[in-house]
Amino acid sequence: MEDKKTTNILLLIIVIPFIFYLLKILSFIFIPLVASMFIALLFLPLMRWFNRRRVPKFISIFVIILIFGILFKIGGELVKLSSKEILATDKFFLKKAEMKVSDLLITVENFFGVEYVNKSENVFSNFLRKETLQKNFGFIANFISKTLSITLMTAFFVVLWLAESINFEKLLNNTILKQKYASVKTFMKIEKDLRTFIKVKILVSLLTGICTGLACVFFDVNFPIFWGLFAFIINFVQMVGSFITVILLALFAFVQLDPTSLLFFFVLSITGVQVLFGGVLEPIFMGRSFSINIIAILVMLMLWGYIWGIPGLIMAIPLTVFIKIILEKFPKTKVIASLLS
Repeated sequence: MEDKKTTNILLLIIVIPFIFYLLKILSFIFIPLVASMFIALLFLPLMRWFNRRRVPKFISIFVIILIFGILFKIGGELVKLSSKEILATDKFFLKKAEMKVSDLLITVENFFGVEYVNKSENVFSNFLRKETLQKNFGFIANFISKTLSITLMTAFFVVLWLAESINFEKLLNNTILKQKYASVKTFMKIEKDLRTFIKVKILVSLLTGICTGLACVFFDVNFPIFWGLFAFIINFVQMVGSFITVILLALFAFVQLDPTSLLFFFVLSITGVQVLFGGVLEPIFMGRSFSINIIAILVMLMLWGYIWGIPGLIMAIPLTVFIKIILEKFPKTKVIASLLS
């Protein structure tokens, strides 16, 4: 009996790293598959509403695709507006930014004893060389093509989930739980908790983005649409996103605004926005179902970030919630679920 237990533990030690290795290698399939599952959960109530009214399935799926199209259109228009905003920057701002960045680099140079590339050229020329631009263009083009392919695959999988070509409840029953009642109950719990998480996260991120943009308008900081959009997107990365927004926006404001009380109150206001929505309202809206400790969040962010990059950082917490719910259903793994809480 003891030998069998030892063998099972050794097999588990071998299998778990192999599963994570497969998830990393086949990320081009798993990222859109998992992301589409979370998106499909949001539209399941609408699909059920259509079913109760005996609306043909192809019409209900077409309506959801239309909603997706409208959302992408709105997103595209916001990106266009922020791009125009950045391109319309006057030369005075660029000269002021160059002076501030140059002073900052000199301070860093004096502190660390490291010289930047070429002092005879202006600061931005050091970062806008032909070779650098070519490398950056290749990286950006590759990033855009990958993003488009993942987006299209995600949309395809969303249609499959909603058309019930992929039945998650049956998948749970056949692979993990093996009991119909348990799988139905677990699926309902997963659906309820994850839908709550996604809806709250979208609402909080939207409010964070709007308030960040308004703070930029109020304190006359350039590119309010861009920064609002950036705050909205990056806020989906739990904990880390808030820090990134505050640090980058504070650095940008330092370049534009003089280091006076105005800069201090601007940084204070954007920090207050992050604390209010991310630290106070979000936990209240989430409820006790999402009581995951900070260490577990940081470990999961590092793990899924390493496996799937930026999409992994965005999906780390819903994946952790999903794993926690599954672990709670088995007596032997309840201890691990309680450790996550």
